[in-house]
Amino acid sequence: MNGGSQGLINLLRGWPNPALLPVAQIKAAAASALSHPDISTPGLLYGPDAGYEPLRQQLAKWLTSFYQPSQPIAPERVCITGGASQDLACILQVFSDPVYTRHVWMVSPTYFMACRIFEDSGFHGRLRSVPEDNEGIDIDFLVQEIQKAEKEAKLKNNNEPIYRHLVYAVPTFSNPSSMTMSLRRRQQLVSVARQYDALVITDDVYDQLQWPRDSASVRPHDTEAAMPRIVDIDRTLDGGSERECADGFGNAVSNGSFSKIVGPGVRTGWAEGTKKFAYELSQCGSSKSGGAPSQLTATFMSNLLQSGDLQHHIVTTLQPAYARRYYSLMSAIEKYLIPLGVELPQEDRDHMGGYFVWLGLPAPLDATKVAVRAKEKHDLIIAPGAMFGVKGDDDVANLKRKVRVCFAWEQEPSLVEGIQRLSRVVRDVQYELDRHGTEVPSPSVEWADSNFR
Repeated sequence: MNGGSQGLINLLRGWPNPALLPVAQIKAAAASALSHPDISTPGLLYGPDAGYEPLRQQLAKWLTSFYQPSQPIAPERVCITGGASQDLACILQVFSDPVYTRHVWMVSPTYFMACRIFEDSGFHGRLRSVPEDNEGIDIDFLVQEIQKAEKEAKLKNNNEPIYRHLVYAVPTFSNPSSMTMSLRRRQQLVSVARQYDALVITDDVYDQLQWPRDSASVRPHDTEAAMPRIVDIDRTLDGGSERECADGFGNAVSNGSFSKIVGPGVRTGWAEGTKKFAYELSQCGSSKSGGAPSQLTATFMSNLLQSGDLQHHIVTTLQPAYARRYYSLMSAIEKYLIPLGVELPQEDRDHMGGYFVWLGLPAPLDATKVAVRAKEKHDLIIAPGAMFGVKGDDDVANLKRKVRVCFAWEQEPSLVEGIQRLSRVVRDVQYELDRHGTEVPSPSVEWADSNFR
């Protein structure tokens, strides 16, 4: 291996760097909770189905301040969860049925680990890929395919759905594509969901991690969202989710989590939907039997929000640190990769954020082969686009030349070095193709996702 003096560089791992974890703030919040019996006692007992009430109240205030909806968010719209993944499983248990629900429509490229959650809920073989264009989800494609599915369902006399369709998306700073769905496309998606009785499930876990695209911007910290969530649009568009003749459950749910802004180990999150939706979600069997998820940790998170320590951590530590990492990474990409023909999506955005950058390699390079060579010859781990296909329907979106790189885990010098290493791989493969018409075979590696974890 000839990766250089820094050793292995991992641009696949989508974890927060340990230096950015708010250990001191969590310690203070936990100490406060555990030193007051009126907090520690309910925190250590079974909690109410919808979760620790003070956290629901604090989340409602905090989300209202950040998203600035036309009306304040009521705590009754919020249900505490064990994190985004656990909540997705609960949503499927309560609001879908593998007999009646036609398909799960997943924006592709997708968060690949969500596929298994859907399959575990009985949707094996019924995950469908929906490609993105420059505004996000391809609405015309989605409508066309939903109409086909409806015709098939009617032929089978399948007309008793809970929700007939499920749509899964990460609309803001998406994992993996880093794209942000336009406001117009969000509104169109809500309209389509209402027309075809679909539930739009959005992972809104990166929204607070935002900064100006231009590193020279003098704008202060971003304390308000750049875009309303899809659940916010569903609440107000054309009479809202509780309009006349609607059932009051709505057609969108926001899946939130503290994983990206506190730490994934806290295993605490929230769902926001209509009041009826939040209540029904709280009645999921696992919550009814075991009590509210993450009850004790919820007391810590409530203290973090009430004290203002979490918001302070976001705007004074996370946003600046991730912005610096992003700017360093992008500077290296522009210097070392763009001249080789590598492409970036949505270059006209004002806001950037999240954890990832999505790269398009020049034709005819194969991202999987590039990733194998990067690991074997340059001690560099990247995520090839093939990892992010919708399981069983990965031909719709062309991911063969795509690569995801993460700037959250590694320090800035390693980010720059990692892009330099990737540029050497790209340049070497291009040279071989130009000279020989084919790539020189990489060392024998049996391809599997595990090679790149």
